[in-house]
Amino acid sequence: MSALRAYPRFITIEGGEGAGKSTVLHALRDALAGESEVVCTREPGGTPLAERIRGLLLDPGHEPAAADTELLLVFAARAQHVREVVIPALERGAWVISDRFTDSSYAYQGGGRGIAAERIAALEHGYVGIEPALTLLLDLGVAQGRDRARARDAVPDRIEAEHDAFFERVRAAFLERAAAHPARVHVIDAARAADVVAADAVRAVQSLRVPA
Repeated sequence: MSALRAYPRFITIEGGEGAGKSTVLHALRDALAGESEVVCTREPGGTPLAERIRGLLLDPGHEPAAADTELLLVFAARAQHVREVVIPALERGAWVISDRFTDSSYAYQGGGRGIAAERIAALEHGYVGIEPALTLLLDLGVAQGRDRARARDAVPDRIEAEHDAFFERVRAAFLERAAAHPARVHVIDAARAADVVAADAVRAVQSLRVPA
């Protein structure tokens, strides 16, 4: 299996429900905006086609998706996103900050749904081919995260409506990913005040050694 290509200006933000990813993304955008173009995006989504796939994945009105169906839809959206948005922006020298990327598949479809990591890795290497230089994992207890998510969203989407045990498995899988990739994944305690969490994230990005 060929190695994934790491782009020095590619940053991803990961974490469970209610961890504060959007707040951190906005702080990073503001911190980097003075030096070059900054492209902020999200997964699933990021392109018109990928956003339509996101709707299929998250709409609670659809029939329940089989775990394999969910995984393949996520990677279909990601393949489109990478080729249409992420790589073109990185190749022209922009920073790309993505709210979720492939680590979320290892956490949600792997840890949460029980799909073997080897199957996810085969899709990652076959249809994505890249990884970020830095992943910020916003770690938060499941109960606190779900309280935050409920306060934010009046109607939960299909993933948000899952049970606590599912999210405990997701959190454990994220932390396993962090332990397996310590040079790339930076864990941030997201239980603290939003401005403190955002400041930690900005410092982590500022410590990156990026070629001019």
